[in-house]
Amino acid sequence: MLKKILKLALRNSDYSLSFIVLDFLFRKILKRNSGVKWPVHFTTTIHNPEKLRVGKNTYPGDSPGIYINAQMGISIGDNTNIGPNVVMVSANHDPILNSNFLPSEPIYIGADCWIGGNACILPGVRLGDRTIVGAGSVVTKSFPKGNCIIAGNPAKIIRIL
Repeated sequence: MLKKILKLALRNSDYSLSFIVLDFLFRKILKRNSGVKWPVHFTTTIHNPEKLRVGKNTYPGDSPGIYINAQMGISIGDNTNIGPNVVMVSANHDPILNSNFLPSEPIYIGADCWIGGNACILPGVRLGDRTIVGAGSVVTKSFPKGNCIIAGNPAKIIRIL
């Protein structure tokens, strides 16, 4: 029976058997990222998945090392790709009392975007459709028009598409 289930899962999935087994182990047995409704890499951490809205064909957390804190809300559009070790944090906290969240704006990422590895997206950022974020970039402000490549620390437009 287990063999049939695994074959069916693999036939209808873009994921390897090892990814499916590890996902099951960490989410169902060890309860890591158990509230997330899509497969995530075992090194990924997603806080407040109920405040994370995800479009079609977008799977935040399937790359290794992603950290997402959706405390104030994060919305990610259709067909958006997220590289390894990306950080998205939608909340700020008091510098002394780490547990006290300060008001901040949610993060909005448009459709058909690509977030390069090791990028960091901070609270209140809005990225328009077809925005490419270069690897290692720190996105501190919004680029709502989209159709651009941004990179750097802080990120700035390096090319209009």
